[in-house]
Amino acid sequence: MIYISGIVITLFLSLILFTKKDKSLSDKILLGWLIVVLIHLVLFVLVSSKQYILFPYFFGLEIPLPLLHGPLLFLYSKSLTNSIKISRNIGLHFIPFFLALISIVPFLLLDSKEKINVYQNNGEDYIILTSIIFTVIILSGISYSVLSLHLLRRHQKIIKENFSYTEEINLKWLFGLIVGLSLIWVVVLLADDEFIFTSVVFYVIFIGYFGIKQVGIFTNQPPVSVSTIVESIGPVELDQKPNENPKYEKSSLTNSELEAKHRALVILMKEKKMHLTPELTIANVAEELEIHPNTLSQVINRVEKRNFFDYINKLRVEEFLEKVIIPDNQKFTLLSLAYECGFNSKTSFNRNFKSITGNAPSEYLKKINVNLK
Repeated sequence: MIYISGIVITLFLSLILFTKKDKSLSDKILLGWLIVVLIHLVLFVLVSSKQYILFPYFFGLEIPLPLLHGPLLFLYSKSLTNSIKISRNIGLHFIPFFLALISIVPFLLLDSKEKINVYQNNGEDYIILTSIIFTVIILSGISYSVLSLHLLRRHQKIIKENFSYTEEINLKWLFGLIVGLSLIWVVVLLADDEFIFTSVVFYVIFIGYFGIKQVGIFTNQPPVSVSTIVESIGPVELDQKPNENPKYEKSSLTNSELEAKHRALVILMKEKKMHLTPELTIANVAEELEIHPNTLSQVINRVEKRNFFDYINKLRVEEFLEKVIIPDNQKFTLLSLAYECGFNSKTSFNRNFKSITGNAPSEYLKKINVNLK
């Protein structure tokens, strides 16, 4: 039975997280979420298999559980994007769940025979209440999915202001979780319970398969941390003016200062070729220039009309274009030259090359009659 498989997989993933050493806040939230999914699946199996007659005291507990999935996804998203701190406000996200739980207390207090009778009559006398809860569940699910996507998009913009690479820190794993849960909410609107929980089982399989592949989720190997670097320099925030936060350098750059700092940046990149460092950050460059990262971001944004990520990768593509026409370099493979120019993956190279030149690398080389091994 597919639901039993889902229960076994969820239990297995929960145990892996439970036994994981030095669990981060995101690990703890994911563990809590998996436990909620496990309880939800078990209760559904009891109801769908008619075994609820043997366990009538569990009746009704499954009704408010969907109100936990959205908030837990949102809090997990906040923890992964380094925008969450433990505070009393976190409890506010669970108010709808507790209100729904309180609203079904009269049903929970019924004796076993009365509960069984209600279930056998498809929730008679509780139709209005369950309809209200269902509406709140849908609104909650959609709202938290949208909020989680917003967090992820903001995170991806911030890392492009701070990093010259996005591999391993762009949280594709989280994007998959958000999209997957969003699709389940669509299924909730259109399908019956059996189809809904079948999709939940596949969702759990997705969590297991891609979570195990993702470094640091179900293993003790620490994931690549964005927070360590960003916290040390103060993140280059979007639309952030330096004088709005004492954490940032208080300055309003004049045009002459802007041009001077940009000239210094150009000279630095030509002389030291820092863009050839695969994991270059804006903090590394700012340190060489002896200015604050936020000031450097202003220079790049206002003069180059692009963020730090695009600026550095433009230099890398230009470096590749210079190297590839040198006859001695044509004995190398395209990928080895790309790595030499600072790219750390074939995907990153192809994407940035096409974005800047308008052609795929192979198409461009064909145009200039260059053959690489």
